[in-house]
Amino acid sequence: MTAGADREVTVGADRQVSRGGSRDVPDLVRRARAGDARSVARLITLVESGGPQLPQIAAELAGHTGHALVVGLTGAPGVGKSTTTSELVRVLRGRNLRVGVLAVDPSSPFTGGAILGDRVRMQDHATDPGVYIRSMSSRGHLGGLSSATPAAVRVLDGVGCDVVLIETVGVGQAEVEVAGLADTTVVLLAPGMGDAVQAVKAGILEIADIFVVNKADRDGADGTVRDLKGMLALTATAPGGWRPPVLRTVAANGDGLDDLVGAIERHRDWLAGRGELTARRARRVAAEVEAIAIGTLRGRISSLRGGTLPAELAAEVLAGRLDPYAAADRLLTELTGPAPTPS
Repeated sequence: MTAGADREVTVGADRQVSRGGSRDVPDLVRRARAGDARSVARLITLVESGGPQLPQIAAELAGHTGHALVVGLTGAPGVGKSTTTSELVRVLRGRNLRVGVLAVDPSSPFTGGAILGDRVRMQDHATDPGVYIRSMSSRGHLGGLSSATPAAVRVLDGVGCDVVLIETVGVGQAEVEVAGLADTTVVLLAPGMGDAVQAVKAGILEIADIFVVNKADRDGADGTVRDLKGMLALTATAPGGWRPPVLRTVAANGDGLDDLVGAIERHRDWLAGRGELTARRARRVAAEVEAIAIGTLRGRISSLRGGTLPAELAAEVLAGRLDPYAAADRLLTELTGPAPTPS
């Protein structure tokens, strides 16, 4: 896989899909697994668009997924997530691992697309066939991710990536969704930004498997590390439980990135040794299945009687002839039949 000219690859894929190009999903998956970056780009474009090919893509990839280590990187804007991600790719490639990167960017208020700032910082990997980098637009989705991120992770896992790095939007205190998608969640902070306090407010202490104080050559780094360790000391950890390490890095020159990769590997081994890796992935798949089911249900609701039934029920509730729960029961009955009677 190559990240080279990735913007052009993605745009080319969009054009071919929109022009009625090849929709042969099995062939697309075969070529993507063989390392064809255009096919990978086209698969991710299809899952982002939410088209009718989604079930077939998932079916074709099902036997090839479950092998990639998924690492989430989150933190406030300006802490160096993109630079850290780029350096992580460098270290992982030095270990001959195939790496996929999903950089979730804020949406442009004009086009709705990703701003693509992360690709600017990752051009060093543009010609590496063992790296695939994709920016995804958040499209207003809260939690720091795109709604299509789980499906895109499944694509990168299925086409043979050993590690998938997910970089969140970085918009403040809503960056906790990545913990439900990643095997290991890395939270980045930087000195002088009040992040140690913000971590408590945002619930970051609960989701972090590894803390990284980046830009550790700046004044205040010692205080940030001290504050984090102090707050972690106040949290209860079960015997044998994982206590998140607090690492120092200077991603701009690569300092500390080998230590970070080592911590990620230790956390993976700890998860695997206790069965927690499988448990986390099972929770992730359960959430994905539920989201798909809910999305399907919403689509069926909107199609009932041409979309008029929900409005009719709303009018009944407004008139006082139905309560909201009774209206919901009628809607579900239309979709699935009468609810079972409790025994």
